[in-house]
This record gives sequence, C-alpha cells and structure tokens, in this order.
Amino acid sequence: MAGGVAGGEPPFLRAGHAAEGRAPPPPPGLAATLRKNLLGSWGSCLITLTGLALIGLALPPLLRFLVLDAVFIAPDGAACRAPGAGACWAFIAAKLPYLVYGAYPLGERWRVDTTLVLGGVLIVWLLWLDAPWRRAATILFFVAFPLAAFVLLYGAPPLGLVRVETNLWGGIFVSLLVALVGIVVSLPLGILLALGRRSRLPVLSLACTSFIEILRGVPMITVLFMANTMLPLFVPETLAPDRLLRPLIGVALFASAYMAEVVRGGLQAIPAGQIEAAQALGLHMLTIQRRIVLPQALRHVVPGIVNTFIGLFKDTTLVAVVGIFDFLRTIESARLDPAWAGPTISATGYAFAALFYFTFCFGMSRYSLFVEGRLAFGRRS
Repeated sequence: MAGGVAGGEPPFLRAGHAAEGRAPPPPPGLAATLRKNLLGSWGSCLITLTGLALIGLALPPLLRFLVLDAVFIAPDGAACRAPGAGACWAFIAAKLPYLVYGAYPLGERWRVDTTLVLGGVLIVWLLWLDAPWRRAATILFFVAFPLAAFVLLYGAPPLGLVRVETNLWGGIFVSLLVALVGIVVSLPLGILLALGRRSRLPVLSLACTSFIEILRGVPMITVLFMANTMLPLFVPETLAPDRLLRPLIGVALFASAYMAEVVRGGLQAIPAGQIEAAQALGLHMLTIQRRIVLPQALRHVVPGIVNTFIGLFKDTTLVAVVGIFDFLRTIESARLDPAWAGPTISATGYAFAALFYFTFCFGMSRYSLFVEGRLAFGRRS
C-alpha cells in the first residue's frame, strides 16, 4: 500500500484526473438525434409514421385553403364567394380595426394603442432577464400601469379624456385586458393563498383552503355567471361593479386558486432544514419567506406558472357568455355583414383567431423553456 502511494498518485486521484483529462464526447448530429428520438424503437417508428401520414393528409388541404386558393385583396365578399375560393383574408383586413377595438370611438383609439404599447414595453422589460432596473419595471407594471391603463381606457374628463363606457369596449384589446388582469392579479394573490394555506393559524389556513378548493371545484363559466349576477347583490347599487369589472374579478379569483396550488407545490419542495437554519440565524419569518423560500419555490414551478397563464389566456374566450364583447364575439358580429357573406367567412375568422391564440400561447411556452434553461445553467455553474 505504501509503495502504491509512493510510486505515484493514489488510485482514486489517478481515476479522477484521467476523467478530467478525457475530452468530452462531441454532441450528436441532427441525423443521430432524429434517429434516436423518432426511430429509436418499434413503437417510436409506428408513432412517427402515423404522425407523418396524418400530416400528409391534413397539410395539403390546409395549404390550399389558407394560402394557395385564398383571397387576400378584395373590396367585398364577391371574390370570396367564387367557386373554389379559399380563405377570405380580405375580410380580415377589412374588419381588422373592428376586430381590434370593437366599438371603441374612432377618434379615441389612440388611447388603446398607447395602453397596449406601454404594456408591451413593460412586459418586455420584465421578461428581459438581464435588463437593468427590473425592480422598477415590476413596480411600474403592477402598480402604475393598471392605474394609467384605467385612466386612458375609461377616461378622465379633468384630464381632457372623454369617458368611454365599457359597453363600447371589445375585440382583441378586451381579450388582452382580461388575460392581463388575470395574470397580474393571480400570481401575487396565488402566492398569498399558498402561504396562507400552509399557515399555522387554523382560521387563516381554513379560509385559504376553503377558497382554493371551492374555486377549483367549479367550472370557470359558473364563476363568471356568479360574478356577473351576485356581485352586485353584496354592495349598494351605487357601488355595483361595472359590467366588465365583474368578469374581470371572476377570472382573477379563479386563476388565483389554481396558481395557489402551483405555488404550494414549489413551497413543499423546499427542505425544512433551510427554514430551520434561517431561524437559527435569527431571521424573521417574513424575511425567510421573501429571501429564501419563495425565490427557490417559484424557480421550481416555472412550467406550472406558465401553464396556468396559458390556460387563463385561452379561457378568456368564456367571458363572451356573460355579454362581454371579446375577440370571438367581434368575429361573430363581423361575419354577419351582408357585404362579406360567404361560405368561407366563418372558417377564415376562426382560423385567424386560432393563429392569434397560438402565437401568444406558443410564445409564452417558448419563453418558459428559455427561463428553465437559464435557471438550470445557473444551478450547474
């Protein structure tokens, strides 16, 4: 044993150095990756061939309808009613202002544009992980922007902005508004509900648990109907919520219940020893939650949070059942124009809606994957 040590490095050091000195294997090429993932077994081969067959059957008709035979420029629906005509994108181009703004007054639509631009800039600022002053962006987005958006959209006569009642709001910007309000409210409220559910105070824990389980146990459409019909019964008539505010409250509360369960899963993944160690150092429980527990918990559940946001964004279409003139309702209304009557008008409108929702949901999904990759790289390094 002594000779082994004197004659050279111990075996475990030699093995470690050899492993460090060996060059890492080159990454597999595209062909090898595709072969492994798509043709790695008989089951994979069968699924791959079935998928290719379905794509081969569905893709050519879709391309013909959406692109090759489509009508892109036309003054009315006559060209779209011609035999063999495909999607009537000229209808979308003609009705696009109505699909975006609804019946919002023409001379005041700059206020909607300003609100959307401000929101977009703040969202990009927040999502840019290396951006400077992100804390300021958080305060602006969650506090200042909602107030500015309300003043711009609803109006403030002392500031020279005429009042625009919410029954004139509609289209894409209302769908984005509902989704944005749900996202902005559901994350902080869901965190508070998750913390309250894990609280050692029985009354607080029971209240948060009851809220979460009741909201998660009923369909969203039921919550919307109850918010629309019952909220005015709990306040004086002069303080009754606006017809648009009611479903906004319902959507935000419903999404918060689901968000609370996502966050609770992340909280349960934090070892109790970290909290005990922080308490042994004399840290206050609020500081422990804010500095130690929540940052780690939220990192663990990034996919779940984004998945909840995606589901919420798609569920905004349900507000139409309580009379809100959202994006789909504007499509339903626009296709009734006799000048644009045709057999492909409805299909084109819904194809445009599908593209709209897919773009936003796919973008959120890809950003989630990007954040997961950054966090995983940070943990490895």
